[in-house]
Amino acid sequence: MADRGQRAAVVFDALGLEYEKAFARSEAHLASLEWLLGRLAPGSRVLDVGSGTGRPTASTLVAAGHEVLGVDVSPVMVGLAVRQVPQATFRHADIRELPLEQASFDAVCVYFSLLQMTRAEQSEVLGRLARALRPGGSLVLATVPADVEDLAVEFMGRPVRATSFAAEDVVAVVRDAGLTVESESFVEFTPDHPEAAPEPHLFLYCALPGGHAGQASG
Repeated sequence: MADRGQRAAVVFDALGLEYEKAFARSEAHLASLEWLLGRLAPGSRVLDVGSGTGRPTASTLVAAGHEVLGVDVSPVMVGLAVRQVPQATFRHADIRELPLEQASFDAVCVYFSLLQMTRAEQSEVLGRLARALRPGGSLVLATVPADVEDLAVEFMGRPVRATSFAAEDVVAVVRDAGLTVESESFVEFTPDHPEAAPEPHLFLYCALPGGHAGQASG
């Protein structure tokens, strides 16, 4: 586990702001944040898993008055996020090892942050994230849907090893975690980077049954 986390940290330490710039114009990402904002009561507490540079996810959420905790394995990314989005809180940690209090967040964002975990780890993490949601809470998941395990690929000019599920299996894993998939969005996106290739992106808009969407946090 530590080895995979370290490999991911090395890749994203090296990319830094290049990653933010490459994905800045992702309309699907921005649309998913708008969906989330429409469901959150003022002052909601949001967990951003794989928070990167803090933009656009944490910056958008704190600008709307929400409390954000960002978690990332890359110390460089965490340093950038702290400087760019000082209103949020960021932790250098591996989500697989971070204790999460049950029913402590109104929403969770998971944007492409599971792809360097094993399938078993991805399923386990999604289960823990679902338990960390308050009843009626929301979760947005974005991933690259593909039936691959530990596949050597090049991402923005850097070697990485990726694991994912086919689209229907991503949905099944999310449902197994106890979440309801309210809608799906599938797009092809090419990061704004000279060594980037087109990528299929799947966005799942999910909710934890119970409570009321947009319920104010205590």
